[in-house]
Amino acid sequence: MANFVPVNKEQHQKLKLSSTRNISHVAGQHIIPVAAVEYAQASSSFPIVFVKNPDSDRYRSVGMLGLEAGENLYFQDDKWLALSMPQSISMVPFSLGLDPEKENTLTACVDIESEFIGEDKDLALYEEDGKESEVLVNVQQALGRLYDNERMTENFIKEMQDNDLLQELELNIALSSGEKKKLVGLFTINEEKIKNLPDDKVVDFHKRGLFVPIYSMLGSLTQVNHLAQLRNRVSDAKVSGVQIVPVGQKAANES
Repeated sequence: MANFVPVNKEQHQKLKLSSTRNISHVAGQHIIPVAAVEYAQASSSFPIVFVKNPDSDRYRSVGMLGLEAGENLYFQDDKWLALSMPQSISMVPFSLGLDPEKENTLTACVDIESEFIGEDKDLALYEEDGKESEVLVNVQQALGRLYDNERMTENFIKEMQDNDLLQELELNIALSSGEKKKLVGLFTINEEKIKNLPDDKVVDFHKRGLFVPIYSMLGSLTQVNHLAQLRNRVSDAKVSGVQIVPVGQKAANES
């Protein structure tokens, strides 16, 4: 079990980081956080959607790695198969956490239970004179970028909410056995509403670069077919058909 603690010289001067790490911790994850700045690249690998926090009105931006919970089709035989790897999963064994000595301040934390951390590893976090090593400085900078990207993504999602541009999706999966499955609770951006934005809003979105993540997200939905192909390579439960449709549109078609 992970045990993240703030990195500090007094406790961790002899701590070292393994020079070889893996991302086996994502093996059972069917979704992973993806920042808006990563959409353009990530859209070539997997579907990007929003999922709603069950305890609030907040949404999270994620990439779909499987067609059901616990299924990661992009991590097989200890290898990452996608062209893109979100920064959120490459920071192991580090994360951001609250600094116990500074109120409302984030600091670098390390999972001291991680197999990639120990005094017998390769890359020191601190020099012999107590200075932060280049390794630790690089980790801190990467965590800072990750935090900035997360904040930008939150702002992007809020922008979509404030302009009533979110749309719920339903993923219908047909298996060769005749069984049918349905994934709900997925959200994307309503393309029709984007097309009908007033001119001043279009100019505003364009100047702020919002159309890049918007259309990258919409284009990524075609990767649902890639998910089905990956599933069929490794599972006996073959997918014979997969369709992702707006919930409202489906209801209209059925009425």
